[in-house]
Amino acid sequence: MQLLDDFLSLFYPSICYACGSSLFHQEEIICTSCLYHLPRTNFHRDPENPVAQTFWGRIPVQSATSYYYFSKKGNVQHLLHHLKYKGRKEIGIYIGRQFGYELKEADLFKTSEVIIPVPLHLKKLKKRGYNQSEQFALGLASAMNIELDVSSLIRCKPSETQTKKSRFKRWENVKDIFTISPGAKLAGRHILLVDDVITTGATLEACAEALFKIPSIKLSIATIAYALH
Repeated sequence: MQLLDDFLSLFYPSICYACGSSLFHQEEIICTSCLYHLPRTNFHRDPENPVAQTFWGRIPVQSATSYYYFSKKGNVQHLLHHLKYKGRKEIGIYIGRQFGYELKEADLFKTSEVIIPVPLHLKKLKKRGYNQSEQFALGLASAMNIELDVSSLIRCKPSETQTKKSRFKRWENVKDIFTISPGAKLAGRHILLVDDVITTGATLEACAEALFKIPSIKLSIATIAYALH
């Protein structure tokens, strides 16, 4: 089997989804060089990091973090483009696992009990075929060994793309579009809400507004990337 894999790799080489280089044997998804050089934030060690500050005075989150910094035309953008638009679901799972091993040991996140990804509207989900944030959540849940809940938070209305919208317009675009399933059993639990990228935090805030209608929850937030302003 290994000989077959090696032969096929001559004609269909596996590539790093961050930089585009061919992967060496035993590398997967992201090459060793990119794993080392991708711009990690280490925000999960700092309770007053920029992601947490995004929500100060807006929603009472316990902790908030992102794995990478996002910059236009950077390698993190390449990763997310493949994940979101090229059907490479495995990227989200892989990154989730890598980050999850760190969050499991981080004082700010290790008490998380259930992971909830930001949901897509059913129409968009059918068109894309999967929710990229759910793939990230799958990896996190696996590494942190905690529950994944994809049914309690519902996007009940479609929304326009947030790209190029102002902060106010982003909030108006997502206001009141999320609701909680009648069957949700989340009271008193510490929820880790996850998404792919945080820019202004409008979508995550809208999700939180719905989640905080559940009695006595604690809420933390984690994303793959934090967009530099």
